[in-house]
Amino acid sequence: MLSRNRKARDTAPPPPIGHSTFVPRDLLAEALAGMLQRPARSALTMLGTVLGVGAFVAVLGLTATASSQIDSRFNVLSATEVTVEDIARDQNEFADAAFPDDASDRVERLNGVRHAGVLWTVQPRHAAAELAVTAAPVGGTGGETLNVVAAAPGALRAAEPRLSQGRLYDDFHTDTRQRVTVISSGIAARLGITTLETQPAIFIGGQPFTVTGIVDDVRRQPDVLLSVLVPHTTAVELWGRPAQGARMLIATDLGAARQVAGEAPTALRPDHPEYLKAVPPPDPKSLRSSVTSDLEQLFLLLAGVCLVIGAVGIANTTLVAVLERTGEIGLRRALGAQRRHVTAQFLAESGTLGAFGGLIGTAIGTLAVLVVALVREWTPVMHPVVLATAPLIGLATGVVAGIYPARRASSVQPAEALRG
Repeated sequence: MLSRNRKARDTAPPPPIGHSTFVPRDLLAEALAGMLQRPARSALTMLGTVLGVGAFVAVLGLTATASSQIDSRFNVLSATEVTVEDIARDQNEFADAAFPDDASDRVERLNGVRHAGVLWTVQPRHAAAELAVTAAPVGGTGGETLNVVAAAPGALRAAEPRLSQGRLYDDFHTDTRQRVTVISSGIAARLGITTLETQPAIFIGGQPFTVTGIVDDVRRQPDVLLSVLVPHTTAVELWGRPAQGARMLIATDLGAARQVAGEAPTALRPDHPEYLKAVPPPDPKSLRSSVTSDLEQLFLLLAGVCLVIGAVGIANTTLVAVLERTGEIGLRRALGAQRRHVTAQFLAESGTLGAFGGLIGTAIGTLAVLVVALVREWTPVMHPVVLATAPLIGLATGVVAGIYPARRASSVQPAEALRG
């Protein structure tokens, strides 16, 4: 009986082999082992992803940081500027100039106004004539063709110039119609004026004007740096009132610009406020969103290119690894690994490369934002969503890049691999 049972047990078929399993911990271990086998190549493979994710984080971080600075700069400068334009001729072709003689005084009495003044580009009385600007009397050398701008003292103060020499002309010069001028440092160099100690004069249309100040820069109306500035009363005496094109520049306190823009036309011309058009500062939110959008579109394109390069590098390296490890793949298949296991293994390796590249890129991008903010004395702004998403982008890049090599590896037949 015992021998019969033993014989039946010996001739019985072996128990069926259950389905092989490949748990996530095994996948991660295999992926790390594959990376550490060739650390130099793995590091170079991750480089594209590092650059792409780093650029992604740096772009969004620097854009958010710069956008926060736009608000403060806008508030300091643009949000305190109002321009009033003379449109009287558009309303009535027979109307005279809209700005009254005491325009600066009327507007500066409004609450919130710091400085205000009228300015316009001077035109000669005769259309064919030219206002040549020279540093010598008529017939001398050094002539320049330059714009001559008549500006009230309030307009100069509203432009917030930075003087390198001398001083601005003031109300005394305008009340007495003095022939004085303020020029930029660039125009002074072109006319050969290097110092004001000798009280140099320039000649505008043959008329002498003493240079009282040389301006290096202005915060508002930078076009005046290309012009010769003279008192508006002197310009009226020599060349007449402007037929059109006059405007008023107003510098206000913070938060008062829109109110001043609404009140200025009535204060200047209570009889015909429609002759004047006040231009308030633009909405800071729209300005910020426009600048932010332009920056993001430009630099995110660069980040996308870096990610594509990183994906190609991962795909190429993974495919080479498949070709080099055909024997290993065949052995795994012969020991019971299924095609999906091989696919999962190589996807895990490429995904791990991408994830590590994403983490390193996130750290580099964040560091870049902090360094730039420190150098520029800005407050760094980083959205938590960006920091959480960036490594996932690296992971996704690696997985997508490894799809084809993983499918290629899973199609290797055990017999052919072992034979090679």
